[in-house]
Amino acid sequence: MPSFDVVNKTDMQELDNAVNITKKVVDTRYDFRGSQTEISLDKKTTRIAIVTEDTMKMRAIEEILAGNLVKRGVSPKALQYGEVEPTSKGHVKRDVKIIEGIETDLARKIVKMIKDTKLKVQAQIQDQQVRVTGNKIDDLQSVIQMLKAANLDIPLQFVNMKS
Repeated sequence: MPSFDVVNKTDMQELDNAVNITKKVVDTRYDFRGSQTEISLDKKTTRIAIVTEDTMKMRAIEEILAGNLVKRGVSPKALQYGEVEPTSKGHVKRDVKIIEGIETDLARKIVKMIKDTKLKVQAQIQDQQVRVTGNKIDDLQSVIQMLKAANLDIPLQFVNMKS
């Protein structure tokens, strides 16, 4: 029986490349010259830490990072920005969490969306992914198109297509 999995995975190597390119751009930009700006990726906790002098520079860094993510094929929706907090040195910092996996509530919403299409497919929640099975590959492709068109808060990938 044909099936596929709906997942949310982030390519950590491409994310690391985007963070490194962002560091290089910040080091060479005129408006950041002489500023104390740090951007670091912690792969174990899947977080990006940004420390800079003011909120205007923070927004500029976020825009540069988002642009580099798109160029590297990683969706900016995979990042969840925390609050901007002041530091002891008069700077500001922001913690950015990398979202991986599909939370249970969102998985239930995806299953409901699939059932509402009235196609002859079944959707099951398995850990942090949703498996969709059906008799016809055309029905599965219709589900993929519907999920791509849906504006969800996380990027979705469709893997393990089996016929």
